[in-house]
Amino acid sequence: MSDPPDDHDAYLRAYYESNRAERERLAARLDRTPFGERLASRLWRELSWCRDGEGLIHAHHRDYCGHGLIRTATGVMLCEIQDGHQPGPPIAQWPDRDAFVAFFARQSDWTCSGWEPAEPVFYTDDPWARSNQRLTRAIIEGFLPFW
Repeated sequence: MSDPPDDHDAYLRAYYESNRAERERLAARLDRTPFGERLASRLWRELSWCRDGEGLIHAHHRDYCGHGLIRTATGVMLCEIQDGHQPGPPIAQWPDRDAFVAFFARQSDWTCSGWEPAEPVFYTDDPWARSNQRLTRAIIEGFLPFW
């Protein structure tokens, strides 16, 4: 994740302050409906079929690509993706299906966006990172097969 804006950088402070109202309006429209157990179970199943080091990487471009879910030898990890394919260090890890499904069943576009302080895995006070290429229901459903 990027470093929060330096408190001594007047330009960045002014920039983030000038667009705060718009960012908050957009955040208020995020879907708060939990993903649910069915979607979370399907996501685990699809990730479990991936090879180690592969998984849900939704943005394939240079530099920061947001959050991804990567299959590991010990389960699945949430991490930041760089340059469209390079997983960073784990933000969170789940060793088994039950832990993963319990966690993701209660998530929503809102919680994954980083705006919800009650969800510390995703929460950030960095205005640049909030809603920046984060996991959403649409991204998850796009990763899953139609059946």
